[in-house]
Amino acid sequence: MTRHARNCTAGAVYTYHEKKKDAKASGYGTNAQRLGKDSVKDFDCCSLSLQPCRNPVITKDGYLFDKEVILEYILKKKNDYTRKLKEYEKLKKLEEEKDAQKEAQEVDKKISSFLKDENNIVSKSMIKNDSEKPGTSISNMAVGRDKELPSFWIPSKTPSAEKTELKKPDPVVYCPISKRPLKVKDLINVKFTPINDPDEKKSIYVKENRYMCAVTHDVLSNSVPCAVLRPTGDVVTMECIQKIIKKDWIHPLTSNKLSKKDIIIMQRGGTGYSSTNEKLNAKEDRPALQA
Repeated sequence: MTRHARNCTAGAVYTYHEKKKDAKASGYGTNAQRLGKDSVKDFDCCSLSLQPCRNPVITKDGYLFDKEVILEYILKKKNDYTRKLKEYEKLKKLEEEKDAQKEAQEVDKKISSFLKDENNIVSKSMIKNDSEKPGTSISNMAVGRDKELPSFWIPSKTPSAEKTELKKPDPVVYCPISKRPLKVKDLINVKFTPINDPDEKKSIYVKENRYMCAVTHDVLSNSVPCAVLRPTGDVVTMECIQKIIKKDWIHPLTSNKLSKKDIIIMQRGGTGYSSTNEKLNAKEDRPALQA
């Protein structure tokens, strides 16, 4: 029986509107919300500290960092590698000592077994009388087998987890964002062109519009795709590259030749909530509400 009226309570159908309303009130179902500007990193902020860069550098993949922050990160990773390498060498040495000790025990065991067999060359069956022969028994503890098959609760006979293989630590430092190898020599200095407004007395880090294109003087923001010219580090808009630079591939400020490798596209936005400015929907998975 379906619902025919707005306030009908005899219907057997749980409508979508009712389900959404109850899910919102009860805390069940998936929550979806569009992220605001405060949840997206500005184009001129460090990808690690999420603060405006005072000495900006950029990687070959287009991720912007504050030079002090990224150098501290690289130094920390190198110190971690040194510490892990010392631990690895220590554990490797202990493992080699254990293996050598185990091999020595195996040799001693073989020698003792050989000497025991040599002392018992004469078969016991030739010495024993017929009355001393053991009787036939189905017990697995008969005829001295209790020493070969000890109780299952003895710790040395219980199964144990397999020994994990030691892995030598990786000396390569990876970018915290792109996860690609990162070297100090690959960092490129970036030069932002500030907006000169004589009437504005605020600090440049407090202003909403701080920088402009070095060629066209267009205001830069998260909504404006930008790129860095590798030879000089100047930041220009992608529109400037398409309409001006790509015509003759000459640097508009120095008149030097450029190539495709000299243009590094800056990655916009990007925080723990949003990878780029194109995906601004955040979802929270909550317990499902069953109809």
